[in-house]
Amino acid sequence: MKKTAYLLPAVVIVIAAALSSVFVVDEREKALVLQFGQIVNVQEEPGLGFKIPLIQDVVKYDDRILSLDTQTIEVTPSDDRRLIVDAFARYRITDVVQFRQAVGVGGLRTAEARLTDILNSQIREVLGADQVTSDTILSEERRALMNRIRDQAREQALSLGLDVVDVRLKQTNLPAQNLDATFARMRAEREREAADEIARGNEAAQRVRALADRTVTETLSEAERDAQITRGEADALAAATFSEAYGADQEFFEFYRSMQAYEQALTGANSTMVLTPDSSFFDYLLNSDRGGRSSVGDTGQ
Repeated sequence: MKKTAYLLPAVVIVIAAALSSVFVVDEREKALVLQFGQIVNVQEEPGLGFKIPLIQDVVKYDDRILSLDTQTIEVTPSDDRRLIVDAFARYRITDVVQFRQAVGVGGLRTAEARLTDILNSQIREVLGADQVTSDTILSEERRALMNRIRDQAREQALSLGLDVVDVRLKQTNLPAQNLDATFARMRAEREREAADEIARGNEAAQRVRALADRTVTETLSEAERDAQITRGEADALAAATFSEAYGADQEFFEFYRSMQAYEQALTGANSTMVLTPDSSFFDYLLNSDRGGRSSVGDTGQ
């Protein structure tokens, strides 16, 4: 009984020691085995690991990509327009030994504080560089600037055993006291551009109208000239025709002209005429040798 009483606690102690000497590392972790604060083993592959109970300790670190949001800072680009900027970064622990040596027992909290300082320093350096204006930061070149921040931060973070995977600027806003002045300046610039466009449009419209007026004047002048030429040619042809007709039969020509005169004089309401008895207007109606005498000729109407 006495042997059993002593044996059972010993077995329990042995089992507890055996269990405390085994640890498990899953695929999302990396582990360090420490002995009196010194690294004696690195467990980077998932599976079982072993340590000496009571003498050695195991520290595990996340092997996944982690996220870090930086605090808002103020930067001044080369055009002296201050901007409020904050960013976020994606990083991972690539060298657990160097990470442990760099941050000690502070772990991720200390690492993120130091990484935040690195990121803020690089943001100020890149966004405050020569030829980098606030318009550049807000344009399509923003991606190139973020890549520069990432690459420069990555170089410094290697000393912490970290790899900076990505850096993104979340917001780049103007300070509240500068917004009204900036909006007023932007409004004035847009109004000036609009006035310039309106002036250029009016100038172009004036040129178009002047060209159209000149074209109309030239067209009317050419048409009038052609009409005058046509009328002149027609009058010349008519005069030649009348002259030829007059030469061929003078009496018929006079008769024809008299008929035209009668037709034009006695149109519409103009049906009554007062003439002297010796008027030659109705010669072809009153002269018995040409058209026969009419009783109308006796009345003088």
